[in-house]
Amino acid sequence: MRQFLFPRRPLSRGVLLFLHLFLQLGLLCAATLWLLPRTPWQAAIGWEQAWPDLAFGAGLWLAAAIVLRLLIELCLLPHHLTSRTGFAPGDVVTRSFERRPAVHDRQAAWTSEARPVETEPSVLGNARVTRPAEPLKPQGSV
Repeated sequence: MRQFLFPRRPLSRGVLLFLHLFLQLGLLCAATLWLLPRTPWQAAIGWEQAWPDLAFGAGLWLAAAIVLRLLIELCLLPHHLTSRTGFAPGDVVTRSFERRPAVHDRQAAWTSEARPVETEPSVLGNARVTRPAEPLKPQGSV
């Protein structure tokens, strides 16, 4: 799935948009060439006899145009995802958040429950701050 969403060498945006325009115009021309002979302007039938074929052809053209648009959007997905932060292939984290990584002690590896921490006197040192902080002066005065 990673190679599908983030291919190594996706087609450029310009090529994909040109193909999209070219294929959409091709679909429009094909639909027009298929529908024109079925209209009352070209055939010797009335609108009441021609409308089922015309509605079917227009619906088929619309469905094909939507499917083509979705396919091109799927091909443009790597370009959309690389422009967003946090969607690079290296940004995906798949490890459990309940277990800390690289902790080999079975008691200390799990983080799902709270445990009391024992503080030893040797761990706590003396404070480095020996005097209180000075009050802030307004920015306008020197």
